[in-house]
Amino acid sequence: MTELPPAALSDDDARALRADFPLLAGSPDLVYLDWGATSQKPAAVLDAERSFLEHGNAAVHRGAHRLASEATLRFEDARATVAAFVGADEEELVWTANATAAINLVAYAIGNASAGRGGAEADRFRLAAGDEIVVTELEHHANLIPWQELAARTGAVLRYIPVDDDGALRMEEAERLIGARTRVVAFSHVSNVLGTIAPVERLVALARAAGALTVLDACQSVPHLPVDVRALGVDFAAFSGHKMLGPTGIGALYGRGELLNALPPFLTGGSMITTVTMEAAEYLPAPQRFEAGTQPVAQAIGLAAAVDYLSAVGMPRIAAHEAAMGEQLASRLAGIDGVRVLGPQPPVPRVGLASFVVDGAHAHDIGQLLDDRGIAVRVGHHCAQPLHRRLGVTASTRASGSLTTTQDELDVLVGGVEAAVRFFGRRA
Repeated sequence: MTELPPAALSDDDARALRADFPLLAGSPDLVYLDWGATSQKPAAVLDAERSFLEHGNAAVHRGAHRLASEATLRFEDARATVAAFVGADEEELVWTANATAAINLVAYAIGNASAGRGGAEADRFRLAAGDEIVVTELEHHANLIPWQELAARTGAVLRYIPVDDDGALRMEEAERLIGARTRVVAFSHVSNVLGTIAPVERLVALARAAGALTVLDACQSVPHLPVDVRALGVDFAAFSGHKMLGPTGIGALYGRGELLNALPPFLTGGSMITTVTMEAAEYLPAPQRFEAGTQPVAQAIGLAAAVDYLSAVGMPRIAAHEAAMGEQLASRLAGIDGVRVLGPQPPVPRVGLASFVVDGAHAHDIGQLLDDRGIAVRVGHHCAQPLHRRLGVTASTRASGSLTTTQDELDVLVGGVEAAVRFFGRRA
C-alpha cells in the first residue's frame, strides 16, 4: 500500500491512498460518495482473495491433506485478525454472510431459546408474552424487521426510542422505555441516514440496569471509527465486510463468549456438530456452532487484508479525517438555499456522511443529475423508512465519503447540488 507520513490523515494523504484502489485509480473523474452503501476495494484485498483462490483453495475444518490444513490456518488467522480489530477474542467472532445475517442469527437464536431449545443454559434468552424488545426510530431495516419477527413469534412487545425533529434520540424516552420488562435493546452505533453517533454508554447502562441484552449494529462505525466492542460494553455487535474495504458475502457477529456458548444454534448442518445420531445432535462451542456448511474462506482472508489496510492507515487518523468531512458536508450543504440536511447540525459529531433534500425535487432526480456530473451518491430511503417518515420526507440523497475522499471531491459535490437547485428552481 501507499506509505503515509506519521501526521494526521490529510487531504494529500487521501489523494495518495486513492491510487491503492484500482477502480478509483482507473476512473480519475469519478467522485465516489457512496461509501456508506459499499466501499471500494484496495488492491491488497483483491490480491489476497485472488492469491488464496489461485494457490491455496481448499475446504476448511474438513480435510486432513496439506492444502486443507493450510486453508484452515489462514481462515482462522483471518478470524483472529478481524476479532482483534474490534477488540474481541477470536472465539467471540462468528463469520456470517453479512451484517443482516448476523442480526438475524441473534434474533432467531433467541427465538429458538424461547421455543425451549438450548436447555437450562439458554433460559436467560427466553422471551414470553409481555416481555419487551426496544429498538430506536433510527434503525436500518436490518435492525428492525428481525425484532418485529421475533416479537411476533414470542408474544413479546416491540417498543422504540423516538427521535426529535432533528433526528436525535430522545434519551428521556429511552429512560422511560427501558425497564423491568425489557429483555433486548438493539440500536445502531452510527445512523446510516444521519451519520450521527449514538450515546452507546448511556444506552448500555440503561440496558444493564434492566438486565437486558444489547445488540449493536456497527455497520457504519467499524469502517470509520476506532471500535472496541469490549470497551463499549455491548453483548453482541454486527458489521459487514463490504462496507470496510472488504469483499461482499461476508460479515461478522461479535458476541460475549459466555453468551455465544449459551445460545442455541440458528442454522444447522455440517461442520457445527460433535455427535449426530438419527435422533439428535450435539453442537460444537462457539464460534463453530454458528457456522454450518461451507464457509466464505476467500472472503474472510480478503476481509483480514482490509483490516490490515485500515490498521496501517490508522483508524484514529481516518476518524479525524471523516469527522471534519462530515461537519463540512453538513454545514456546506445546509448553507445552500433550498437544501435541507437531515439530522442534527454541527457541532454535533458525525462520520463523513450527510443526507439531504432539495426543495421541489425528488431524490432520484437529484441523484441522476449528480451522476451526469460523475458524482456517485445514494438516493431513496436508505432502508430506513420509519426515520424518513418521522422527518417528514419520503426519500433523501446521501453523500458518504471515506479515507480517500478529498476536498476537491466535496467541492464538486457542493457545486453539483447548487446546479441541481438552480435547475429545479427554473423548472418550478
